[in-house]
Amino acid sequence: MSEPQVPAQLAPAPLTLAPVLRLQQLRKSYHAGTPLETEVLHGIDFELRRGEFTALIGPSGSGKTTLLNLIGLLDTPSDGELYLLDQPTRALDDTARTALRGRSIGFVFQFHHLIQAFSVLDNVLMPALVQGERRSRELERRALELLQAVGLEAHTSKRPSELSGGQQQRVAIARALLTRPPLVLADEPTGNLDTHSADDVFALLRRFNREYGCAVLVVTHDPRLAQRCERILDLVDGRLVGDRQLPPPAP
Repeated sequence: MSEPQVPAQLAPAPLTLAPVLRLQQLRKSYHAGTPLETEVLHGIDFELRRGEFTALIGPSGSGKTTLLNLIGLLDTPSDGELYLLDQPTRALDDTARTALRGRSIGFVFQFHHLIQAFSVLDNVLMPALVQGERRSRELERRALELLQAVGLEAHTSKRPSELSGGQQQRVAIARALLTRPPLVLADEPTGNLDTHSADDVFALLRRFNREYGCAVLVVTHDPRLAQRCERILDLVDGRLVGDRQLPPPAP
């Protein structure tokens, strides 16, 4: 699949390199205050800026999933601070955390997490509807433009089970981008795909990163894909041991 053409009306404002995410001495422990207390993240420091396309890599058990859950505001740190769009998040209550996550972060998971009872179009609309946005012609237009951009405009009324794995992951990408989040988190987005489909999905993430200027953080075990990013963060035993800048991929 060649890289889809993103409609001109979807193009963002000019890219700025403002910080989207900043972690300061982020720590996470489980069973705190008991003999079983275990610290799994040990003082993580880094930031992501708009337009960055970054891979997070590390062996199994290194803390990648724990770190991604903290960044996605799905869990809270034991110590340190996580700033999203310069807003400190550690002390937020569940309501404020959910609202900030909904308007600021798009998720692309390894297993799609599409709702099988709903159509492709309805799945893409879901993030906005959950945030209380009214279903309207404008909202549907945005969703249809994204589906066109990922090459699925002919499949809007189908159920996810009628699509291939690669097609379902493209629906997930469209869903993640509906609210134009400044940060997109992709957790092993190509882990269940064949090489060709994985390349297509990666190309879509890269294309939208360029067009929208969103920061993208990809957790991957695939060194081939990691090398196509602009930056690689190495996490080992809960510690950030490497932060490498790579040459930008060729257009």
